Amino acid sequence: MNIEIRDIVIIGAGPSGSVAAGYLEQQDASILILEKQQFPRFTIGESLIPRCMDNFEEAGFMETLNRHGFQKKFGARFIRNEKVAEFDFSKKFGEGWDWTWQVPRADFDKVLTDDLISRGVDIRFETEVTSVLHENGSWTIKTKNNSGEEKVIKCKFIIDSSGNGRVLAKQLDLEAPPKIYDHSSIFTHINETSRPTGIEGEQITFEVLSTETWFWYIPFSNGKSSLGFVGPDSWFDRFTGSAEANFKKMLQETDYYKGRFDDYAFEFKPIQFNNISRNVKYIHGKGFALTGNSAEFLDPVFSSGVAFATESGLLAAKLALRELAGEKVDWEKEYSGYIRKGVKVFSTYVKEWYTGKLQDIFFHPSPSPQIKKQICAVLAGYVWNNKNPFVRNHKKALDSLHYFIQKE
Repeated sequence: MNIEIRDIVIIGAGPSGSVAAGYLEQQDASILILEKQQFPRFTIGESLIPRCMDNFEEAGFMETLNRHGFQKKFGARFIRNEKVAEFDFSKKFGEGWDWTWQVPRADFDKVLTDDLISRGVDIRFETEVTSVLHENGSWTIKTKNNSGEEKVIKCKFIIDSSGNGRVLAKQLDLEAPPKIYDHSSIFTHINETSRPTGIEGEQITFEVLSTETWFWYIPFSNGKSSLGFVGPDSWFDRFTGSAEANFKKMLQETDYYKGRFDDYAFEFKPIQFNNISRNVKYIHGKGFALTGNSAEFLDPVFSSGVAFATESGLLAAKLALRELAGEKVDWEKEYSGYIRKGVKVFSTYVKEWYTGKLQDIFFHPSPSPQIKKQICAVLAGYVWNNKNPFVRNHKKALDSLHYFIQKE
């Protein structure tokens, strides 16, 4: 059996793997992407946040992405009973992108991989990693494609961007307890032929059903819209029918959106993911780095998934290239420590959303404009800016603000 040689193998061709590959291609690195599925393929993570844009730009994708007319996202709207909280990314603390996109991921991810292929990147679709072995400073990766053909690749470094496939997490026994427990999600698409104009048909909106349960509405530029619910497992256990029947019953529990989608057929049978949060023991080791969902996934409430995926994919690519060039890289400080810092900030916001503290802050009738800008910067994904007190002292800042508004 012939053995192929590469410097870096990337497992997974989603946004994390594509951004890693896009950066490495610009550096003329010897790379190969192994992707288990054939694109286009359906996946979740349809709402981006502005921090993603920095990463897409550095990986060389902005020109091709701009051509495809995806729905622009300028902020986010949260609704609870009669109260509305809106965040405008142009009114945030600090510098950074003022907008991003809402995207059907099947189309979006294929735009990225088509661009990589046009740039000469070798992507092996429908190719599964069957085993990995690290010895004598290099990896031996065995693969099998959908035709049953087996291959062996040797490389110096693996970037695992396999997302929910979690290839190295499974192969190297890296799974760990999640940070957010017992939350599940169900979602589908509709073809919204009578979509309202303006914000009602363009803006991502989260409707709060209860402290721990919420509904999302994400409109796309192609006329389709994503609908989904997130909540504790106990809420989902109340529904005992088919996925379609359950989803229709769930829609009746909304207030703001109740009735709006009754006449639309589902584009596909609603898909349910149980216990959506994921975690690992560590995200780097000798000759490898885990990125995006292959390392950790918190919760979809603030659309942070693709931001962390692209942030970690780009950073892993940079550090791997430096290491292969003979430079000593402090992976704990420069990679794990950096990513962990951003995850800790978002973890605080997610956890305080589900305690209800952050919801009280969002729906306060007269929020401080300066504080709202600082929180908006976090929602935009700029969670490494220590000039922002709601990043630097995230837990203390939220606790103090909540205490203050409760005393009013």
